[in-house]
Amino acid sequence: MGIGSPENAPNLPAEVYISSVSALYRDRRSLFSGTASAIAASLVTGWISGIIWLALCAFPLALTGVLRWMDMNAYERNAGSSQTVEQARGWERRYIVGSSTFAVLLSLWCFLAFALSSDPAVHLVSFAVCLAYMIGITGRNYSSDQLVIFTTACAAIPMIMGLLLHLEAAYLFLALVLVPFFLSVRTIATRLRFTLFDAVVASHDLRALATHFDTAVNNMPHGLCMFDGDQKLVVFNDRFMSLLNLDASATWKGQDVRSLLGTALAANQVPLEASDAIFSAFRKWTGAAGTAPLVIDAAGHRILQLTFQPIKAGGFVLLIEDITEKRRAEERIEHLARYDALTGLPNRSHFQEQFETVMARGRPCALLFIDLDQFKVVNDTLGHPCGDALLCQVADRLRKVMKPSDVIARLGGDEFVVLRELKGPADEASLVAQRIVRTLSEVFTVESHQFVIGASIGIALAPRDGTSFEQMLKCADLALYSAKSDGRGVWRFFEPEMDARVQARRALEIDIRNALDDGNFEVFFQPIVNLRTGKSSVCEALARWRHPKRGLISPDAFIPVAEETNLIIELGDFILHEACRQCVTWPGNVHVAVNISPVQFRRGDVITSVVSALDRSGLPAHRLEIEITESLLLENTAAIRTTLENLRSLGVRVSLDDFGTGYASLSYLHHFPLDKVKIDRSFLQDVEVSSRSRRLLAGVASLSSELGMSVVVEGVETPRQLALLKELPGVDEVQGFLFSPPIPACEISSFLAAGSFDFEKVA
Repeated sequence: MGIGSPENAPNLPAEVYISSVSALYRDRRSLFSGTASAIAASLVTGWISGIIWLALCAFPLALTGVLRWMDMNAYERNAGSSQTVEQARGWERRYIVGSSTFAVLLSLWCFLAFALSSDPAVHLVSFAVCLAYMIGITGRNYSSDQLVIFTTACAAIPMIMGLLLHLEAAYLFLALVLVPFFLSVRTIATRLRFTLFDAVVASHDLRALATHFDTAVNNMPHGLCMFDGDQKLVVFNDRFMSLLNLDASATWKGQDVRSLLGTALAANQVPLEASDAIFSAFRKWTGAAGTAPLVIDAAGHRILQLTFQPIKAGGFVLLIEDITEKRRAEERIEHLARYDALTGLPNRSHFQEQFETVMARGRPCALLFIDLDQFKVVNDTLGHPCGDALLCQVADRLRKVMKPSDVIARLGGDEFVVLRELKGPADEASLVAQRIVRTLSEVFTVESHQFVIGASIGIALAPRDGTSFEQMLKCADLALYSAKSDGRGVWRFFEPEMDARVQARRALEIDIRNALDDGNFEVFFQPIVNLRTGKSSVCEALARWRHPKRGLISPDAFIPVAEETNLIIELGDFILHEACRQCVTWPGNVHVAVNISPVQFRRGDVITSVVSALDRSGLPAHRLEIEITESLLLENTAAIRTTLENLRSLGVRVSLDDFGTGYASLSYLHHFPLDKVKIDRSFLQDVEVSSRSRRLLAGVASLSSELGMSVVVEGVETPRQLALLKELPGVDEVQGFLFSPPIPACEISSFLAAGSFDFEKVA
């Protein structure tokens, strides 16, 4: 505490120290009686001895007593419960000054009595009063070590000096005895102080601990109660009352545990049969430690868990926890682990569990693998939120058309599966598939948008096609692939030949990967001839695969697989770089055209690839033409449009290849940044004999030309077709076997050097 605080309690709690100081000012009666006795003794000794000075000592004693009385009043007025340690230390010093001053005056009176009088009665009165006052004030104020020291010293020194003035044996003996007496008084005061503060601090710590324990217990999230050896309630917290829905105003202490449990079960509306089961479990439960917690379902809206822990001295502690949210969270986690979060259907793992349950019955069943046909278009055009809403509608329709015993699940994306136990022939599975295709082909409405998506289904039968989940799913997937290959909106049963075709396709995929690594792909070029000059103005780059065993393979055999596996990105980059490298060696007025797959636009970085090819080859951007297909325009995304505009800003020309084979309308020619239109060879069918075909071709060519695009007609194979095209306005260039088939890169330079075509000679 520092100066002014009890020496024996440097770690004394502040409130204990402040209380000890307050005790000094509390007893006014002892101050009044002590002062009055001293004044009376002073007057009596003065009257007995006739020495006026002894009587006059009463006045400073009285004045000091009055000042100390006033100081006590000041303490009462100014010191409150908010008193600090520093303030208490100041009041202690004031008390020590007042008490020591009174002790000095009293001992001086005693000294004068011995010095001025030889009357033994006077000596006895003064010595006795002074000694009694010193012992009394030391006994009352032993809590302050400094007060004991000062009062003892102030009283003892003048008394001893007064005794020493009389050189008699009795007086000298008293003076000699007073020294150890005063020391023993101080020692007794110190011991009392130790005992007092030890007890006070211990009591304070115990109260603080009890307060902290009570606060902790009543603020813990669990209900806590303690029962004695007779199973009577002795301790409980507020949470215990609220969890058991008990009346807090009632008297529960001393209540028997079974009676309390019965009241709690009734208050929480636990059914009678459930209560009987809980009581039965509770009797076994309280008999041994380490048993599992007891769970109480309170009226279906709250779940309580009771944990029992015996006490060695007898009785037990009961911990009550509200596990409602915990159980709900566990149920949510369990649901998320077993069900699809979007549609609420079982997910793959839960579907597998149900599949294995059905298989364990040994009954035949059909697994129908469903894939939505046009879902990607919805996702790409309207966004994923709209696509998610569509998937939920698909799930709802499947629930409506299937039996309650059927198992429906979503595997992911737009893939769903249905498991049906068959009671008749396999035709039942075909009827189920027909029903699903019909209901999913009806119009969907999502956010005011209407569309038809359709579905394709692959069917595997157990045990014919397999009994394991993975095998059945694989077979159904192969059947689904066959259904989509046959035009979509249909269903197919698994056949062993499907697996063989898939294996062949996978082998082809591996061969393509190896061919890319080994450099077995080549670039051939087919000239595009200017219809006015007869010169080759552009050469279209075409991929060829020179297989070490199968020889030269046409792109029709490997391009679709490359697009499905995204290998087209690597293959397309190779063709682009090689075409630019070859074009640099050609005459400066000849351009090169390179096809870019829609997959490259969606998955690759076309701009980076084009810039890289131009930089590495040194080819000017205006000599490169990028050919795209109608399917890319159908996606009509801002990203596609931006990419095409960026290509044109580089100086690269953009051509629409095979126009007329897809679903693109003439409006696409206006909305997209195009430089050239290549009219598909299908427009040349019957053109030699049908005036209607000629008018259709002429109209498309004329419209494209008027929109500012150059026009190329593909597939020119006969002189008659060439002659008709020369007569049509708007056609700028022609391409076809009439002029040249695709030729290897090593021969294209010689071909271009041969000069222009003689159309008269060709005709």
